[in-house]
Amino acid sequence: MQKSQTLGELRQTAYVSKGIKDELRDNLIEKIKNKENVFQGIIGFEDTVIPEIERAILSRHNMNLLGLRGQAKTRIARQIIELLDEYTPVVEGSELNDDPLNPISDFAKQKIAEMGDATPITWMHRAERYVEKLATPDVSIADLIGDVDPIKAANLRLSYADERVIHYGIIPRSNRCIFVINELPDLQARIQVALFNILQEGDIQIRGFKLRIPLDIQFVFTANPEDYTNRGSIVTPLKDRIGSQILTHYPKSIALSKQITAQEAKITADQKTAIEVGDLVATLIERLAFEARESEYVDAKSGVSARLTISAYENLVSTAERRMLISGGTKTYARISDLMGVIPAVNGKIELVYEGEQEGAGLVALSLLGKAIRNEYLEHFPDPAKLKKKSDPSAQQTVLDWFAEGNVVDLLLMEDEATYRKGLEAIPGLADVVERYTPALSPQDKLVMMEFVLFALAEHSLIGRNSLERSIQFTDLLGSIFSEKDFFNDPGNN
Repeated sequence: MQKSQTLGELRQTAYVSKGIKDELRDNLIEKIKNKENVFQGIIGFEDTVIPEIERAILSRHNMNLLGLRGQAKTRIARQIIELLDEYTPVVEGSELNDDPLNPISDFAKQKIAEMGDATPITWMHRAERYVEKLATPDVSIADLIGDVDPIKAANLRLSYADERVIHYGIIPRSNRCIFVINELPDLQARIQVALFNILQEGDIQIRGFKLRIPLDIQFVFTANPEDYTNRGSIVTPLKDRIGSQILTHYPKSIALSKQITAQEAKITADQKTAIEVGDLVATLIERLAFEARESEYVDAKSGVSARLTISAYENLVSTAERRMLISGGTKTYARISDLMGVIPAVNGKIELVYEGEQEGAGLVALSLLGKAIRNEYLEHFPDPAKLKKKSDPSAQQTVLDWFAEGNVVDLLLMEDEATYRKGLEAIPGLADVVERYTPALSPQDKLVMMEFVLFALAEHSLIGRNSLERSIQFTDLLGSIFSEKDFFNDPGNN
């Protein structure tokens, strides 16, 4: 459409005044017909959340996205702007983004009455038609709706009975826009009450003024179910006025979770060139989050955000990069021992119950990592518990026998590639275990899988493992227990 500069020019075009909900609906219908994906980059919601959002838009509903933290609620809300027309006309100078063919503010009405077809108009891009407000307990009615401005009254010498003394809040200024309120339950109940008329009748009331401004807004709210009991609640009449409540969720599979992490992790070009992350290590990052969501130490009501795996992946890459720089290399492959570097990312992303607090965040994070390794091992190798019940002449038993003879392996956290390979290949039977059950791996992946077997055998209590400051030591299980007893019985260590 040609961008008209005046009201008269606009009237000569094909422009038709349309409410924002109808605008969203019509554009969505067009995209569905053309098989276009509206919500780019939203993974795992194709058959659950996205169809419900599309139904809400087709129904012209305001909506509430309800879900635990890190479930892409805000990202979804921000992508709805792609369903708006690219540009929309506005009366120039209007605070309320007045439609030139359907003005609602006193300013726009008077301007059109005075200038007629010569009324200047501007064009607002759809990116400007998105407004977002984080609900906090200190938000006031004046912030959202508006109030009388005594300074404006004094400067313009206006009576307080004059409508021009009103300073409009963020909601009226969002007329013809998508307005998002994040964490809705954090709004005080009396502030939520102020939204009743806007949602139901589309109008506002400010102080004693008899205003009826038919605002045209698409509301999208986000909320966390935890908020309903811990910090506040959505008052029942307000919930009743929200057309659709849509439940979000975490990725339902590790494969989907890996796609999200790969898409969202901020990895520099240099890191992508120098650091290679194999499928096994990437899977363990995701499995760690799945274990956390099932853990008795983690508060299930709070949830485990997808940001945990994103931050953990970034930490993993940085851990491998630091090791590479210290050892003087130019390229490296992420190792199982590099996963020790993700613990800080996990500590800040999980809310612990009382028992978890007693254990400590660091120990809980290590325990979750251990469970991830233990369970992932069963995806590639036989269950060690079943092998222990019978004589096992396999290569795995060769590894166990070697450690039982008193042999010890120290994997230095900062060792170079050659030393890393030499240490793993020196363990009899370890390469055979990997070759027998995972034969289709690349040489580098086989080394990481060999290291993984050591960690997994320790997690299954078949060998011992001691985490030292600069290395991870693997020993015979009984020898590890006795060494711990000697350590605690030594007076010099008390």
